[in-house]
Amino acid sequence: MKIRFGPAMLKLLPALALLAGGAEAIASTLNQNASWTIDRAGTTAKYRVVSYGDSIFAGYNGSVSSAAKYAGPVVQAEYLSAVWNADIEQVRRTKSGAVASDVYNNKIVAERSYMQSSTTRVVAFEMCGNDGLQARTAFKNQSGTCDTSGLETALSNCKTYVAKAMDYINANAYAGTKLKIISNLHYPGYAADNVQSSCKSASTGTTVNIQNTLLPYIAKMNFAMCDLARQKGFACADSFAQYMGADYDSNGDGKVDSDALRYVAGETEADYVNRITTTLRSTIRDANTHFVSASSSYDYIQSDDTHPTYTGGTITAGLFGSSTGSGAPRYTSFTGGKSPIWNQYGHERLGWGLSVSNPAAP
Repeated sequence: MKIRFGPAMLKLLPALALLAGGAEAIASTLNQNASWTIDRAGTTAKYRVVSYGDSIFAGYNGSVSSAAKYAGPVVQAEYLSAVWNADIEQVRRTKSGAVASDVYNNKIVAERSYMQSSTTRVVAFEMCGNDGLQARTAFKNQSGTCDTSGLETALSNCKTYVAKAMDYINANAYAGTKLKIISNLHYPGYAADNVQSSCKSASTGTTVNIQNTLLPYIAKMNFAMCDLARQKGFACADSFAQYMGADYDSNGDGKVDSDALRYVAGETEADYVNRITTTLRSTIRDANTHFVSASSSYDYIQSDDTHPTYTGGTITAGLFGSSTGSGAPRYTSFTGGKSPIWNQYGHERLGWGLSVSNPAAP
């Protein structure tokens, strides 16, 4: 049988080829929208959580037609359902491969109606990951004298569009919204970046360590996200700390690593960057091996070395449509505010991190 592609599909074929190559090959973008309702037994009230972002909130799994059912935003909705004893409609409006400006313009602004519903109680977003990934790829491909201008541009764009997004959500979300929250960036490929560059430093004439070069930029992006959140009435889920720090005290400073790495409200950018890149640098570990104790670890990152791991199957989300469905919560209650698998998968950890700021009532 001969398969014929129409004009619309022919336009999509280059994107399909690029997406198949992995996260850093995403030169085109892929809308991955979904709506999933946590249908809690014996309840009648239903509230909405709207989550805007790129492939992280989408639950990207390498497929152009499916995504993780229990991506971080849906996990957050499960926690809300238990706290509020209500059904929670979790709406993901996401675009894998999108840079911050794209998430802002084509998701948050263009699809603002989703957060304007009178049932909306939580609006979450994340962005900037693809700005960083693209700048990293460009830096790795350099020869001659190293040029960090691309990294500076990624940082500047991140700051600009995070601020715009917060202002726009503040102005447009339903007035009864109880929580507005941003999730900052983990550092995918942290261990793989511990190599020398092909380009050479203008000052020393030698190659530079890529990890050492990139970490301060990621730290500045993450500081901007959390500090802008503090200024503009948002909560900040510190995914960098949750992913990159162990769940025990590995350096004997009296603090669990994942707690010690968190953004501290009111600290300066210089203090935060120094804490991440110098003071606590020895406690940062690649999230492929997230230690929950000194002897036990879980893999938070998929084989693409970028996207979070997940459990619970997939839903249709991508080139061939999106899912709208419902299902009972996997857990009806949470001892100590944590599911039994809260720290075993990347998306479970993301959802728990978002849930820490959940309001007590709708």
